[in-house]
Amino acid sequence: MQGVQPLKKADKVRLPKKQPLNSEQAAARKRRAEGDANSTGTGASGIAEGGGDYQAGNFVSDDYVEMLKPDALLAYKKPGIQEGVYRKLRLGKYPLQARLDLHRKTVKEARREVFEFIRDCESQELRCLLILHGKGDRNPERPAILKSYTAKWLQEIEQVMAFHTAQQNHGGAGAVYVLLRKSERLKEKTREEHSGGR
Repeated sequence: MQGVQPLKKADKVRLPKKQPLNSEQAAARKRRAEGDANSTGTGASGIAEGGGDYQAGNFVSDDYVEMLKPDALLAYKKPGIQEGVYRKLRLGKYPLQARLDLHRKTVKEARREVFEFIRDCESQELRCLLILHGKGDRNPERPAILKSYTAKWLQEIEQVMAFHTAQQNHGGAGAVYVLLRKSERLKEKTREEHSGGR
């Protein structure tokens, strides 16, 4: 394998585990989502704490984010994800069912598109996605801004079970594989397949 160099420890970023919401925070999020689902746009129910005009149901935050380096490795998985499943995701072994390109988007546009993309993919029972956020290495003032926000948003979205920086042929450090949770229908189908039709 000529030309391949192992990553140094400093090139990896381990994202902190997201703290679970307390019951008060969970109730507030649910109220916002229910209120936004009943509204046609933004309004009193379309505004969440943290500022910004939130479109219907979009609870991901565009508040402060810790900036990552353009070549930083993104790696995140929720507890309970099997190592074999995560390894296949990390190595790009799952067929990609949908992709989203965020190049040349503002943070506000990217926030909306990431949220809607995940929501739409979940409704279509798609599980393995690719998001092209770019490396952001051409902007010396704010490098990797979309990469940094994408990593933050994916951790805030409950349906996201894991994500990892893509393989080079899928965009490398400028893209991320995303694994969504299985729908109840797909879980039942898997149970039936593994029970051998009993």
